[in-house]
Amino acid sequence: MKEIKKVKFDIKLQNHLWFWGVYFTLNFLRWGAYFNDYPYAFKSNLIEFSLVIPLVYLNLFVLVPRYVLKQKYILYTFLLLVSLFVIYLLKTALTYYIISENIWPEANREYHPFEINHIVAVCIGELYVLAMASSVYLTLTWLRERERNRSLRENQFKIKLKYLENQIQPHFFFNTLNNLYALSLESSKKVPDVIIKLSNLMEYVLYDVKGTKFVPLLKEIDYIQNYIEIEKLRFENVEVTINLESTIEDVVVPPLIFISLVENAFKHGGLNNKNLKIKINCRVLDNKTLDFEILNNFVISQNDNSKKGIGLVNTKKRLKLIYKNNFSLKQKTKLNFYIIRLQIPTHNED
Repeated sequence: MKEIKKVKFDIKLQNHLWFWGVYFTLNFLRWGAYFNDYPYAFKSNLIEFSLVIPLVYLNLFVLVPRYVLKQKYILYTFLLLVSLFVIYLLKTALTYYIISENIWPEANREYHPFEINHIVAVCIGELYVLAMASSVYLTLTWLRERERNRSLRENQFKIKLKYLENQIQPHFFFNTLNNLYALSLESSKKVPDVIIKLSNLMEYVLYDVKGTKFVPLLKEIDYIQNYIEIEKLRFENVEVTINLESTIEDVVVPPLIFISLVENAFKHGGLNNKNLKIKINCRVLDNKTLDFEILNNFVISQNDNSKKGIGLVNTKKRLKLIYKNNFSLKQKTKLNFYIIRLQIPTHNED
């Protein structure tokens, strides 16, 4: 079943009262000055507004939701014309019995009820007020809905981003605990060092970056270096080189945005590789783009049945949420080196 949209009465009552009060006052002063007859202007506007206000809300909250939004335009037009005719009858009768037997004093001659010119003039006047008031209301409603939708999209963005961040943390700790488990099976003396370093990493993840949108790049590099030290305890022969430019001191980045790239280098570069080499280059290009590149050598193996991890997938999703299409993440193989290059806009600390 097709969902039918509804126009909600979500503007405060006092705003409605202010609108009609101001409009009535301006109309009264305008016509009172025009005819130099303020008592007549007051009485005629009193009749006019007592009829047109119900018509406006009938249109907004009954006719539009039931017929226009359901695309029943012919029935809507018919009911609107019937409503206008009823308004015409009531206005003519009230004017005749309360104000004057001349039902259209504004005209150059005396008109009688049901003359075509009088009917057309009254209906056009009612349609003018109806269109103007409805336009104001619908415009305000549209603005409120747009703001509500913007807020909803922002909340959904935050929830989705938090979900991806929460996935990254268990993924990383899962890999680290696997490393710790492998060392424990060997009764390695390295286990206490791994536990201490893991504790430092957990402190960073659980406390230092919790609830933050950006963190200093240098802190993120420290985090990566601690992670590398843990991995070095697992791999016998691993050489890691990190090249940093001095221009990165004030740069901030989304937390944990690079760790999946480093994990990937150890996970896939270390398979059957007795001499793993990893190189990380980090620099700023043209004062507007942060360039992060990581290279690792690898050994081609026919028995490589490793599963595709969620780390890189989640990193791409996070980048898409944060930067939309304003980033570049490229992967390539050159000789026996696997290269990942990430470029994102720079953000500086205030």
